[in-house]
Order: sequence, then structure tokens, then C-alpha cells
Amino acid sequence: MLWVKSFHIVFVASWFAGLFYLPRIFVNLAMVPPESVAERERLLLMARKLMRFTTLLAVPALVLGLWLWLGYGIGRGPGNGWMHAKLAVVVLALGYHHVCGRMVRQFEMGVSRRSHVWYRWFNEAPVLMLVVAVVLVVVKPF
Repeated sequence: MLWVKSFHIVFVASWFAGLFYLPRIFVNLAMVPPESVAERERLLLMARKLMRFTTLLAVPALVLGLWLWLGYGIGRGPGNGWMHAKLAVVVLALGYHHVCGRMVRQFEMGVSRRSHVWYRWFNEAPVLMLVVAVVLVVVKPF
């Protein structure tokens, strides 16, 4: 079980690293002047590759988490309300990941109309999700 837990933590940390950095690329894309085609294309290439890699990291993070939950019974049974809250955070993180993918496609089509300031605020969401998830797992407040 400790091996599964260790790799779960590694893949979750790696997945979130991608979720932390991808919106930073969005900030830069939102700041690219219209005449800087090469810069825009370079940032779009980075965003596409990071989105693909981040998705590949999310899959084992989720599979290993399910293995811990369903296979080893971590968080099951009475007194494990923290796991329900953590699963809600996981669903939010998956939704955020999906929205990031949609934003990459919007940038590719040239239809993104949000400011770099908006993307800076958007970039804070995965930090909050990770903090909440870690506190829930470590402290187990309910």
C-alpha cells in the first residue's frame, strides 16, 4: 500500500505542477501583441504540450487514488467524511483541468477575450484546491 500511496502523491504533485503552470502560459498569451505571431505560436505550442503531459499525469494520479480508496479501503466507513470532501476537491480539479483544455482550444482559435489579470486570478484556483485536499487528507477534520 505504501508504494501505491507514494506514487499517488508523486503523480498528484506532478499533475498539479502542470495545473499551476498552464494558466501562467495563458497570462503570457493574453499579453502577446497581435503582431507577435511567432511568440503566440511558441506559447501555444508550450500550452498544447503541457496540457497533453498534464493529462497523462492526471490519469495515474486518479487510478492510484481509486486503488487506495476502493482497493485498500482508505477513507471508507464511518468517521471518514473528509474523504467525501476530498473527492469533491478532486472533481473540482478535474473540472479545472477540463476548463484549461477548453482555454487552450480557445487560444488556438483566437477567440479568448479575457485579460491577463483574469488569468492571474484563475491561476490561484489549483493552489487553493491542493491546500484543501492536503489538509483534508492529513488533518482529517471530520
